[in-house]
Amino acid sequence: MEPQPTPAQPGTVHAIETVFRLESPRVIAGVARIVRDVGIAEELAQDALVAALEQWPRDGVPDNPGAWLMATARHRAVDLIRRRETYARKLAEIGRDLETTAPPEVPGDPDDIDDDLLRLVFTACHPVLSPEARIALTLRLLGGLSTAEIARAYLVPEPTIAQRIVRAKRTLAKRNVAFEVPYGPDREARLGSVLDVIYLIFNEGYAATAGDDLLRPGLCEDALRLARVLSALMPKEPEVHGLTALLEFQASRTAARTGPDGAPVLLKDQNRRRWNRMLIARGIRALDRAGATSTGAPGPYALQAAIAACHAHAYHYEETDWRAIATLYGLLAARAPSPVVELNRAVAVSMADGPAEGLKLVDALTAEPALRDYHLLPSVRGDLLARLGRTAEARTEFERAAALTRNERERQLLLAKAHSLTDH
Repeated sequence: MEPQPTPAQPGTVHAIETVFRLESPRVIAGVARIVRDVGIAEELAQDALVAALEQWPRDGVPDNPGAWLMATARHRAVDLIRRRETYARKLAEIGRDLETTAPPEVPGDPDDIDDDLLRLVFTACHPVLSPEARIALTLRLLGGLSTAEIARAYLVPEPTIAQRIVRAKRTLAKRNVAFEVPYGPDREARLGSVLDVIYLIFNEGYAATAGDDLLRPGLCEDALRLARVLSALMPKEPEVHGLTALLEFQASRTAARTGPDGAPVLLKDQNRRRWNRMLIARGIRALDRAGATSTGAPGPYALQAAIAACHAHAYHYEETDWRAIATLYGLLAARAPSPVVELNRAVAVSMADGPAEGLKLVDALTAEPALRDYHLLPSVRGDLLARLGRTAEARTEFERAAALTRNERERQLLLAKAHSLTDH
């Protein structure tokens, strides 16, 4: 009888799955460069995960688990291609030694980017896909998010996201979409979706929709790095600089957003001396470049960066220019209307003109279908009700928000808010 593998302990399985979640985007991107099919690349990455679940509990976690997963997935990709009858043709198309998997070069082309992750983003944002499918697929492949998490970020049903992802992968394979960073007009056509993808990936890292941790720093780092690469690649695109500025400002607060125990720290309670002034300076420079390259009204990302700059310029919470922020949110609502933008505008208005004015705007949003299961709506409403002294109503709203969130840290914070309120 063949010896059976030792069952992995739950803690070990969780550790392996955590490593895979962090490393899978790079693994998928690296393998996609070999097989030229993002669907197959994802399957091979999953095969590498299965191998890790079989071997690591027995042999120990390798010193560099990401490299182990990449090597395992690449070897399986090579084996897969070699098994195909068309191996010789595929090898000729790829034009390099699959064992070394050296990146392709375009001699003399200054626009070439040796970055598999960026290739993956642009491939998933191909015009053959709908905008919604482009973003969902890239969040799945690059962000390593589950369909449930993507659905949460988009405020749409989970089956809708699952269908988008499956159809997107089939479409890319059927249309033989090249795994590359496009040039010229094709690049311009895909830029909007690429920026949206990077923004959503950063947001998932900045405030995780699910799990035990508020932050997933790896996603923030990947998103910020990609934004910086795009800024260097497209120096005349104001919205690229706007997005980069926004992410620099947001990333500057990371160290102050959680306490020693990992619990979230609200903006008004953050120690601003822990804000990263180097990142803030980078954000200011990027925002200046966005303004210098713009020939018209600022775009949505530049406006959001301007809002973040207002916070960055305030060394103390009490110094925040809420009226300017409310004005900027009004411009953003006109430029890119959405219920979430209106909710944020309501918060700014409440700080500038009082909680009663903010509550009027929030109450007008309660019938919005997209916000029905959005935990921040009752959370904001609870804050405003508490400021107005309507504690029983506020407690109910905080409890409802806690029931809606899937992030354990946020849930604990919201329940603590509810429990801290007493009737007067």
